[in-house]
Amino acid sequence: MDTLVKGSHPVMEKILSISQRVAVTDSTVLLMGESGTGKELVARFIHTHSKRSGNPFIAVNCGAIPSELLESEMFGHEKGAFTGAVGARMGLFQLASGGTIFLDEIGEMSTVLQVKLLRVLQEREIRPVGADRTVRIDVRVIAASNRDLAVEVEKGRFREDLFYRLQVIPIVIPPLRERRSDIPLLVQHFLDKHNQQRPGASVRINDDAMVHLWEYDWPGNVRELENLVERLVILSDDGHIRVENLPPNIRSFISDKKIPRPTLTNEGIDLNQAVEEFEYRLIDEALRRTKGNKQAAARLLGLKRTTLVAKLRRKTSGSGSTPEYLL
Repeated sequence: MDTLVKGSHPVMEKILSISQRVAVTDSTVLLMGESGTGKELVARFIHTHSKRSGNPFIAVNCGAIPSELLESEMFGHEKGAFTGAVGARMGLFQLASGGTIFLDEIGEMSTVLQVKLLRVLQEREIRPVGADRTVRIDVRVIAASNRDLAVEVEKGRFREDLFYRLQVIPIVIPPLRERRSDIPLLVQHFLDKHNQQRPGASVRINDDAMVHLWEYDWPGNVRELENLVERLVILSDDGHIRVENLPPNIRSFISDKKIPRPTLTNEGIDLNQAVEEFEYRLIDEALRRTKGNKQAAARLLGLKRTTLVAKLRRKTSGSGSTPEYLL
């Protein structure tokens, strides 16, 4: 899998493993995670490693197409079905025949269209707008959302039956701030990629600048990181990326990943939780100093590498942001 998707964090390695197993099936997949985490890359990986790889992969951004046009875009229309329909037109489901259709930002879809999509998933057939017949389809569906669809269901904004139909195989992709050990790997990957497009000597990043990138929380996730690296490579004057070359918001970012000093108050303290938090902060500090090298970080902490990896898995599974089935 592309470095963007895989990384070296245990959760990303598990996502790779699940994606490989899912790829050989026709099961519907629901990818969840913040914007910029790489959901479409995972979808493309699943398609590429499936028996459908020789057929189209069509991505649809459900939030970018006006709701009144989305049905026609997805299912097609007949001549005269609406004003401006001067001829019959195939929809994206038909164009993806034999392949995969990726419904990105599916949480933006109107409830009316959600009902029609549910029928498509159940019956494996579509009805073009204005048609009096249905058309059989052979398409694998992968959906994605940056919203928590379970919460959307509770609030009545997303159909519960469609939610359960979509999440046959649910995969949650964690934000970059929850897998900081991947940052040095991704930075190098993007440096290599954009250095190839740049004439002259390759651009490198120094240690202090890398520490700043590690500390930053990356609200735009992997997409934000790549855009930054591309900009730094293009604008580099002497082939080196230093702290002063980073944007002000990253230079001024004050990380909260400092070693805490728990204090005993009159109300008491949860000693187990305090010790656990102290341990995780030390692990984070060791990984930062070693640029994500788990073997070197384990040596700094006096641990075996396998023990460190086990603690990282436990930390992620206990965070509440990533389901246990991904660990």
